[in-house]
Parts: sequence; C-alpha cells; structure tokens
Amino acid sequence: MSEAVKEVPKKERPQFRNIHVTELSNYRMAVGAIVSILHRISGCIMFVLLPCMLYMLELSLRSEMSYAYFQGIASHWFVKLITLGLVWAFLHHFCAGIRHLLMDVHVAIEKQPARKTASSVLIISLVLTALVGLKLFGVF
Repeated sequence: MSEAVKEVPKKERPQFRNIHVTELSNYRMAVGAIVSILHRISGCIMFVLLPCMLYMLELSLRSEMSYAYFQGIASHWFVKLITLGLVWAFLHHFCAGIRHLLMDVHVAIEKQPARKTASSVLIISLVLTALVGLKLFGVF
C-alpha cells in the first residue's frame, strides 16, 4: 500500500445510541410521540382498573342497600379523583384511537397535519376531562 492511502483520515461515523433514563430530561419528544405514549398508558390504566370498575358496577346493582353503600364510597373526593383519572384515560384513548384510525386510511400522515392532529388530541381530551371534572366535583 502506498503512503497516501494509509494516511487518509477515517471519516467519523454518527453514533446512534439508546437513550438512558438519566438523559430523558434532555430529550425533546415530538407531540405525536407524547400522544402515542399516553395512548398506551391510558389503555393500560383502563385495563388495570377494569376489575375495580366491574366490582363497583356489581355492587351498585345488587340491592338498594348496596347502592347506598356505593354512593357513600363514590362521594369521597379521592374516589372522585380516581374516577376523573379513569375518565381522562378513556377520553384520551378514544381520541387518540380515532387519530390512529384516520392515519391508517392515510389521512393526516404528513408531518404538519400529523402534528396538528396530535395537538388536537391532547387539547380535546384535556378540555373534555376538565368539563367532566367540573361536573363531577359539583361546580355545575
């Protein structure tokens, strides 16, 4: 080999690494990624709380006395807060699911429309949750 070939500097190749937990605060995710992650979290919340909700439904339908007991439990502020979290999970999962179905039929898959639909999912689910929360806590 000639000297000219040996002395050519090697080109720096980009490094693609996984993000470590300690680096999460420095990483800025796109709105679509946030909606996607929250879609999974809301689905998990609904799945985990399903046995509790079915038990409460069964308790409310058993008799008049068990319904009165259920009303006493459901009127506590902490139970209302958990219910509000479940309402958010349902509304967000529903809105994000509609967004994903629209993207499956190639609606709003370009960068800018996808960003707008992701932002609208966040805004719509939070506004609807706030309205339900106001009603749940007796503001109107």
